[in-house]
Amino acid sequence: QLQLVESGGDLVQPGGSLRLSCSASGFSLATHRIGWFRQAPGKEREGVSCISSSGINTYYQDSVKGRFTVSRDNAKNTVYLQMTNLRAEDTGTYYCAAGSTRRIDSVQNMCTRSDSEIAYWGKGTLVTVGT
Repeated sequence: QLQLVESGGDLVQPGGSLRLSCSASGFSLATHRIGWFRQAPGKEREGVSCISSSGINTYYQDSVKGRFTVSRDNAKNTVYLQMTNLRAEDTGTYYCAAGSTRRIDSVQNMCTRSDSEIAYWGKGTLVTVGT
């Protein structure tokens, strides 16, 4: 079964840190650009950070620059999102997605354009920032 599985979501206090993981089963992540997206209650899903298949190119939404770091370990078939200095507005369900390999696309497009082609979505992990 081809799937992405996110983990690491939790309740954390403002200013705290979390590391999310996105692992693949049934296929290799190594050839896919990977994106982290989030959806807060009552809001549309938004791209948070995206990383190229090689890991060389990354994109961050302005609100998370300097606080979040995306990385990948293709040998472990896993992509990470290290989140620090978390704020209440970071609360939401975080999803990882694997970009389609059928077309070349940029990490910025993957994170910002709704027509960027996605091959697989995970089911999400909940991050709650509060007391």
